Amino acid sequence: MSVPSLVLALLDALEEPALLVARQRTVAANRAAFALLGPRLVGQDIRFAIRQPQALDAILGGRAGRFEVTGIGGVDRSFEVTLTALEDELLLVRLVDRSARRAAEKAQVDFVANASHELRTPLAAVLGFSETLADEAPLPEGLRRRFGAQIHDQAKRMMVIIRDLMSLSRIEADRFSVPRGKVALGDLVREAVTAAGPLAESRSCAIETAIEEEAGNVSGDHAQLRQLLDNLIGNAVRYGCKGEDGRVLVTVASDGEWCRLTVRDWGDGVDARHLPRLTERFYRVDAARSRDSGGTGLGLAIVAQIVERHRGLLAIRSQPGEGTEVEVRIPRA
Repeated sequence: MSVPSLVLALLDALEEPALLVARQRTVAANRAAFALLGPRLVGQDIRFAIRQPQALDAILGGRAGRFEVTGIGGVDRSFEVTLTALEDELLLVRLVDRSARRAAEKAQVDFVANASHELRTPLAAVLGFSETLADEAPLPEGLRRRFGAQIHDQAKRMMVIIRDLMSLSRIEADRFSVPRGKVALGDLVREAVTAAGPLAESRSCAIETAIEEEAGNVSGDHAQLRQLLDNLIGNAVRYGCKGEDGRVLVTVASDGEWCRLTVRDWGDGVDARHLPRLTERFYRVDAARSRDSGGTGLGLAIVAQIVERHRGLLAIRSQPGEGTEVEVRIPRA
């Protein structure tokens, strides 16, 4: 069956994959369909291109309709299939990719589940200790103080988790708004290093800086960039300082139209299989160690969101036994 050139042009004008099927045979397809289903579509039986049972059954039956299926063009890909009956037994098949939406929905469900889990553990401790304290039976003073301290520590942990969750929400709400302020990144680094002093001292860790003054200002949100620095320096001190000679190096340098910030430690490092997931919410390489150090599993997720909002670049390099380097590039003002 020949297809008029105007119809072919209209098919190609569609962004989503589209095919014309007549009597189980594909008679026309647009570029997006070729890219998804392969180059030899036209003239072939539709069953060679689409093998998803629900979609194939509807197409072979020539039924108009709309439904969503998983398994076209990949095991985990989700498509909304729209079938439109035309003249001369033609069926227009349109495939709208819904994979990103499904992934976002799954990420939201996972996020809620993880947040609930993270809050449930300290909340259970608070409830348990408080019930004991509320009991009418007398408690030794030492035990009462220990239970009170545990309640205080677990409540503080919940507050930190809630604070980080609220930070993520605020950053995501502003992600389409490009920061217009001018921030002297070198001065901000000095502020963050000073603030991290007590933490570094408690862990016998030296924080060193190497700041190029000619790096100048960056276009950014002062509060968010400070939060980014606090998270990166805090992570490096908590997980990257080993022994009395532990150190962290924070550098600021000019790199063309970018200002390059790096935070380097010489700690245990991270295995390569973990690197792609470090910016996921609540992802931890070592969950027990992270909780013992006061981490929430949200620090690098917040860093990634801040970098994205600033239209910057984020790179994490690490090898076991050699430490970790996090590099952030922010456009210069």
